[in-house]
Amino acid sequence: MMSIRFDLSYANINPSEFENRFEQLALANEELMAKTGIGNDFLGWVDYPINYDKAEYARIKKAAIKIQDTCDALVIIGIGGSYLGSKAVISALTSPFFNEEPRSKRKAPKIYFAGQNLSGKYLEKLLELLKDQDICVNVISKSGTTTEPAIAFRFFKKFMEEKYGKDGARDRIFVTTDKSAGALKFMADEEGYENFVIPDDIGGRYSVYTAVGLLPIAAAGIDIDALMAGGKAGYEEYKNPKVDKNPCYQYALYRNVLYNRGKSIEILVDYDPSLEYIGEWWKQLFGESDGKDGKGLFPSAVHFSTDLHSMGQMIQDGPKNHFETVLVIDEDQSSIKVFHDDANLEGLNYLNAWEIDAINEKAFMGTLLAHVDGGVPNGIIHLKKLDAFNIGKLIYFFEKACGLNGYLMGVNPFDQPGVEAYKKNMFALLHKPGYEALTTELEERL
Repeated sequence: MMSIRFDLSYANINPSEFENRFEQLALANEELMAKTGIGNDFLGWVDYPINYDKAEYARIKKAAIKIQDTCDALVIIGIGGSYLGSKAVISALTSPFFNEEPRSKRKAPKIYFAGQNLSGKYLEKLLELLKDQDICVNVISKSGTTTEPAIAFRFFKKFMEEKYGKDGARDRIFVTTDKSAGALKFMADEEGYENFVIPDDIGGRYSVYTAVGLLPIAAAGIDIDALMAGGKAGYEEYKNPKVDKNPCYQYALYRNVLYNRGKSIEILVDYDPSLEYIGEWWKQLFGESDGKDGKGLFPSAVHFSTDLHSMGQMIQDGPKNHFETVLVIDEDQSSIKVFHDDANLEGLNYLNAWEIDAINEKAFMGTLLAHVDGGVPNGIIHLKKLDAFNIGKLIYFFEKACGLNGYLMGVNPFDQPGVEAYKKNMFALLHKPGYEALTTELEERL
């Protein structure tokens, strides 16, 4: 039985709507797997789970052990694809209260993130929190000049050199960057930091299986062998040309059919807080990949049952411009049960001996039927178990479906030209050299 399956029973899609796209899908898959399609200079992720750099992989494992042995806390500095993948996996596969647990239970350093925002308060309070702890830093940036992580690393580099001296800091700073060029690579070589490679042919949002994701994930005590095995299993399974046997194909077609029906928003739904950052990573993956040339589905994520008390009304009775993709874990995460209370003031005794995970499942089923009755198509991704293998496979499932979907939509799913627009304006307003003409124009507009 497939460990990830896609259920279309509630999607209100006629089989002919799939069949009419089979030829186009087969062509998209051929171009993707042969790396001949548009954006093929960023298709290194396609076979990376089987063709990864084994020597660097061994170094990642060794560095992760060193980090675990050396520090109380690991600070991961990066933004976008440089942090979302590792945060998604770590959040999914560790306790919701990971940093608060004793080291004897965690068996790994606490994990913090920096450089993913421009909040002075966030950075100041994090530095203050860590002043009496032994820390390591993993700074992740292809160029080393991306504003948010570059600012954060400037502060942490100074913090660590003052705390440990330059020699001590050198042993605690790990760099993930371009293999041969860029400001961060230059700094790593000058300072003698151990550094790992962001492959030239893999974009940030597709980089979870590289050192970008694997070093933080391994340092957090997660089995990266199992994660990579899941990626490899996805690579093999999602080559199956039979659509009825390939959930990745089904998901790509499902998105395309509903998009061409006029749906403009896809809502990824989860029923477990552990999956919240899977949703955040998924939003970047599909948002940066789809949104081109006035095309694309707007990716949104909600977390049920929490968001049923805030967004449920809009989804149920609002304009029908959206559909839901529900990510559910089939295996219970806990056996905790509701117990009998003699007073029964809240009237919960009818739930006596019910596992909370079983109640959550009924919440999912009840919501599914209500939203379908309200005219919202639903597709369901069933994840057999929440473990490193299945999360590794899910990552490949989404990555390949994203690539296929882009080709079906007629866009390059591997570039992000629109991201530069805000950066140019920001640099001009900060009076960065070289932007003087734009500075004048923008300040007049403001």
